[in-house]
Amino acid sequence: MNKTDKTLLGNINLRQVLSFVVAVVIFAAISWIYFYPNDVNGDVLQQHDVMQGIANGQEAKAFKDATGDVTRWTNSLFGGMPTFQISPSYSSSPILRIAENVLSLGFPSPVSWIFIMMLGFFLLMLSFNVKWYLAITGAIAYAFSSYFFIIIGAGHIWKLLTLAYIPPTIAGIVWCYRGKYLGGAAIAALFAALQLMSNHVQMTYYSLFIVVALVIAFLAQAIKDKKLGQWGIATGALLVAGALAIAANAPNLYLTYKYSKETMRGGHSELSAPAGVDNSQKTSGLDRDYITAWSYGKDETLSLLVPNVKGGASVLPQKGQMLPLTLYQTDKAEQLAQDGQIDATSFSYLQYFPQYFGNQPMTNGPVYVGALIVALFLLGCAVVKGPVKWALLTVTILAIFLSWGHNLMWFTDIFIDHFPMYNKFRTVSSILVIAELTMPLLGMLALNKALTDDDFLSKHKVAVLTSFGTCALICLLLWLSPSLMGSYSASEQEAFVNTGQLQQMPALAAAIEAIRHSMVASDAARSLFVLIVGFLLISAFISGKLKTRPEVIGLGIALIVLVDLFTVNKRYINEDTFVESDNAAPTAYTPRPVDTQILQDTAMNYRVFDTKHFMEAMPSYFHKAVGGYHAAKLTRYNDLIERQLGKGNPQVFNMLNTKYVIIDGNTAQVNPDALGNAWMVDTLTIVDNADDEMAFLNDFNPGKEAVADKQFASVLGDATPVAPGDTIFETSYAPNRLTYHSHSAGDRLAVFSEVYFPWGWTASIDGNEVPIGRVNYVLRALPIPTGDHTIEFTFKPTAVTSSDNIATASIITIYLALLVALNIAIFRRKKPTTNS
Repeated sequence: MNKTDKTLLGNINLRQVLSFVVAVVIFAAISWIYFYPNDVNGDVLQQHDVMQGIANGQEAKAFKDATGDVTRWTNSLFGGMPTFQISPSYSSSPILRIAENVLSLGFPSPVSWIFIMMLGFFLLMLSFNVKWYLAITGAIAYAFSSYFFIIIGAGHIWKLLTLAYIPPTIAGIVWCYRGKYLGGAAIAALFAALQLMSNHVQMTYYSLFIVVALVIAFLAQAIKDKKLGQWGIATGALLVAGALAIAANAPNLYLTYKYSKETMRGGHSELSAPAGVDNSQKTSGLDRDYITAWSYGKDETLSLLVPNVKGGASVLPQKGQMLPLTLYQTDKAEQLAQDGQIDATSFSYLQYFPQYFGNQPMTNGPVYVGALIVALFLLGCAVVKGPVKWALLTVTILAIFLSWGHNLMWFTDIFIDHFPMYNKFRTVSSILVIAELTMPLLGMLALNKALTDDDFLSKHKVAVLTSFGTCALICLLLWLSPSLMGSYSASEQEAFVNTGQLQQMPALAAAIEAIRHSMVASDAARSLFVLIVGFLLISAFISGKLKTRPEVIGLGIALIVLVDLFTVNKRYINEDTFVESDNAAPTAYTPRPVDTQILQDTAMNYRVFDTKHFMEAMPSYFHKAVGGYHAAKLTRYNDLIERQLGKGNPQVFNMLNTKYVIIDGNTAQVNPDALGNAWMVDTLTIVDNADDEMAFLNDFNPGKEAVADKQFASVLGDATPVAPGDTIFETSYAPNRLTYHSHSAGDRLAVFSEVYFPWGWTASIDGNEVPIGRVNYVLRALPIPTGDHTIEFTFKPTAVTSSDNIATASIITIYLALLVALNIAIFRRKKPTTNS
């Protein structure tokens, strides 16, 4: 790596500026063209996960619209929970979003998302001294990798934005190790702050594998070049940059960390496992089977080269809905029917078989990085020299192995048991995002050598033929023998094949195999064609048969990559995915007649149990739901679902003030036994542990008795029988502030139908703060003195304000560092220096 460093924040010259402008124009044009005409028409996406977030955040949004205040608590799902992972926005956030708005050039989403992804990877390419035209190619390859468009359709927008900011973060790191300490550290800090603000810790965690590998690679190079001092300075500068990025997101990170201890992601249940439950699944985070439920099949990894190697997707986003993709919908099925190779009955059965037949329970689509990119990556493994190559290759292999999850469980167990935080994340197949970054990066480093080194072909002829030949041979085999990929998923194998059911319908079995094999063969032939075209163009240039400028070849490769990925992505995000802006109100959130019926009840605070949609987000848009959907729900409430609510215990529903039960999504029944917002109990039973507390709920009368863990005995005191005339009722409601009035002839124990949370909530009686107790496993309780009193619960975590001030100062510091670095680059130009 002994090259003159002419990086973006090194010695800016007119040519660099012009190439940067050209790249921006190309990226903008591609982004707008892909989403045309929906972007021009103002059409919108209504992705599944986005709609879930809208439903979960509706109460908080309505509260802010009405009052101008922000609530950190909502009662719209799971009886009540913090909003830290629903709508994490703080007063420092708009300051950091200034950079995001500048980077997006004001483009609307999703145009801006793809534009930022290309721009960020372009910076990464420049940091490695790749020619600008190949930097454009790499940027297109990264941004148009199929997984990113698939998660757009699914609504994983925070994940997408995090992935958009990872490449420029790494670019800053590379620049820093190349001697641009201030500029590199400032860029790394800015983009690290942006990715942390995007709030997908799992993707940031995965990016650290790449970062650590590169840091080690630069260390190895520094030892070789005897420049450990420069490496040390760069590492120190990057540690400061990392600290600033973390501090810039202090409110979100701290509150998320603290909150995670109370959730399924970080807080284990205090309950003993039920009889017959396999304790080997337990970890210090999520259970192993939950972590690895979405594991890539080993043979499915060939989707990096051939997209439909396992049938593509299970579902397709269209007009705000996720529609199943079945064999019934394929052209091959129609052809078989027309040719008389399948009878009408068997043909109709095809609608029950998904096009996808891989190892995962379902998928929105494959991880396809491009056939040409795979070949160039393999070429890079052979021709690129130095520690960086080995770093990129190592983390690529690591990502592939870890994506296999339960299909390589011994290896996965090592990371679950010994790597910090790894067991906090599920869907291990998503770690292939590492390969989606490293493969085009190493591939472009290889192409950069091929197009700029003299006599490249004579030096590396075997490597060129081997890399392209290997990929072409795999595609040829799959084209000629698609049965190599099998015909059924694991679940189908068990449900239909092993039981002999398909053997009883040979025409159906034959049709399933024919359709799925045709999908594999068709895409294998497609990838083979892409490889041949790319190989012919590159080989013609490096052999000297094609006399032209390398820029032409580089942009030609960019066009091949773009057409390849562009057309594959149109399978998953196309014009039919969007909804016209005039019709943007989602059907799922249009109130059903039953919702309208319930909403006529103007009582300020009650809960609704939707039996059909219990574990879905939709009811939370309209009601304070007993159920809901969230990936990080409170561990204690999850226990209640599994041990009581899931078994239909009516007394537990009553203590949660479940006033309405929606039957089959159509009929609302009033629950006359709902206990209201608060009540006083006659007796309190103190038990030794969580198991005893949960067991007590199996058969009790919550209106008369309560149970508490012994740790709350001193807070709750004793319960005395309720006398006639004793009352307690709610007088005002806000999601973060609840007030009550009590009247009693003696000291009483009051139970509130509100979820207990161990921090952030404060309680007061007549303005005097009092400790909050927990009863019935999940509810709040207070001892109430004799007489008339005003009781108030307020949720206002003190850490919000202090951490927000830290974030604001850190963001300003990052901006100032960038301005200083830019000033040095433009106005204090020095002679280029040689750096490793």
